Amino acid sequence: MTDYKLTYFDLKGRAEPIRYILSYMGKKFEDDRIPVYKWSQIKDSCPFGKVPVLQIDGQKFHQSAAICRYLAIEAGLAGKTLLENFEIDQIVGDIDDLIIEVDKTRAEDPVLQDKLKNTFTNETLPFYFQRFDKIIENNNGYLVNGKLSWADLYMAAISESLKSCLRMPKIFENYPHLKGLIEKVHLQPGIQQWNKKT
Repeated sequence: MTDYKLTYFDLKGRAEPIRYILSYMGKKFEDDRIPVYKWSQIKDSCPFGKVPVLQIDGQKFHQSAAICRYLAIEAGLAGKTLLENFEIDQIVGDIDDLIIEVDKTRAEDPVLQDKLKNTFTNETLPFYFQRFDKIIENNNGYLVNGKLSWADLYMAAISESLKSCLRMPKIFENYPHLKGLIEKVHLQPGIQQWNKKT
């Protein structure tokens, strides 16, 4: 039996898509959550000094999208062809671009932070969400290939982080297809069980 240990901070963030895929697969894994004050003690033991890190039978792997892609093959959530996998990677890249834009809204100066958040909320977020919503509408309720893929789990996994980080609990209300996709992913039995635990 394969032994999985996932190391990340004590939050959802970039580790949550990995947790979702492992939970979807019904895999047991050690969810190693590091308090921020301990990070300096373990940073050098992580490849490239970053988390998340997934250990598979003791071997360390990093980069959340690469980990998800690997697990997705076993889970049956990857594409069936090179082109399908290309389309999935493309969408996951778009989701990662959105996460980077969220990170840009943080600033020490509260006035600047309000300005950055306002620009993000009124320009950046609609730019991405309108496109995701249209893609889902045209793909039988999914992001890629008209069926469930790891791109859908990736999106759903970051959805709660987006809501809490931006303090916008109704962030998806104006995007019915995107909201519906996230709800559909959250109804997957393994993911339902995971969310009940956390």
